[in-house]
Amino acid sequence: MKIVILGLTISSSWGNGHATLWRGLLREMIKRGHYPVFFERDVPYYAGQRDLWDLDGGKLHLYQDWNDDTQALVRRELSDADVSIVTSYCPDAIAGTAFLMDSAARLRVFYDLDTPVTLSQLHAGKDVPYIGPRGLQDFDLVLSYTGGKALDLLRRELGARRVAPLYGSVDPTAHFPVEPMPQYMCDVSYMGTYAPDRQAALEQLFIQPARQRPDARFLIGGAQYPQEFPWSPNIYFVRHLPPPEHPAFFSSSRLTLNVTRQAMAAMGYCPSGRLFEAAACGVPMLSDWWDGLDEFFKPDEELLVCRTADDTLAAMGRQDSELARIARAARERTLQEHTAQKRVLDFERAIEAAFSTINCVEA
Repeated sequence: MKIVILGLTISSSWGNGHATLWRGLLREMIKRGHYPVFFERDVPYYAGQRDLWDLDGGKLHLYQDWNDDTQALVRRELSDADVSIVTSYCPDAIAGTAFLMDSAARLRVFYDLDTPVTLSQLHAGKDVPYIGPRGLQDFDLVLSYTGGKALDLLRRELGARRVAPLYGSVDPTAHFPVEPMPQYMCDVSYMGTYAPDRQAALEQLFIQPARQRPDARFLIGGAQYPQEFPWSPNIYFVRHLPPPEHPAFFSSSRLTLNVTRQAMAAMGYCPSGRLFEAAACGVPMLSDWWDGLDEFFKPDEELLVCRTADDTLAAMGRQDSELARIARAARERTLQEHTAQKRVLDFERAIEAAFSTINCVEA
């Protein structure tokens, strides 16, 4: 299948979770004989941190503006597309949606990688800049990074006709155990872009334990952290880590913490890709709790749930052998159920089911 995607970014992993996810998915699509074409607006903040320039076996189009030349190129790529996709946070999503609807593409898909944010903005009466006034009713299929009740809300509140979850995943060729590196060695790590709605949980589960254990080393990797962030002497910081550095970062941690954004945690069934990446690298994981977490990992067997600073401190007090057992179990589960290869199979099933529905209607 030729699959044309209008997305946020695949060329830069800086400050977003879309790029790493798409890289794994498109690599597996190409392995399975598909031909993906990805359109990305070439904005300065991604261009300055670019770590991918082309797609081997597919095509990456970087465009400056949604001008006549860009529109002609999009129209040409869509003319023989089997599947066309617009994603959340695509800066030209609404204009691109009009092109999809007016194209010869056999299937028109919206992929919301930010469903809790979409719905929370909608409930607050705010415009959702990547969804037009007709909502999602014109798409043949809506894929959602979030499952559970979010799928019903997409139907009821945005008119989606057919919805399927397409959760986060990991590419095990990019995330795997490696030898620890001195600059990343720590007792507890946390990787994530700064987000105000994660800050309260981060202070409870990471910063407070750091203050109570001044003898331990804590490490944050990420981007956009403000000067007023409440650092302490034993919290170290690594500015934006490109994906090739992720295995060393995780593999050098005795424990790593996952903190879910507030809207995602409230919605549930929205696993961060960082969970799967850390698990694939073989590091014991701590995570805040949200509905559906136990559908992806078994608490106390494949990861440790922490709700308070004491939970983090208790996890730090566990024996190395116990933490290693938990890490092995999480890695095995991830390689069986949460890889990009598995998600592409989920994608194909959702696409085939949507094609079947369209063919039945046309018949």
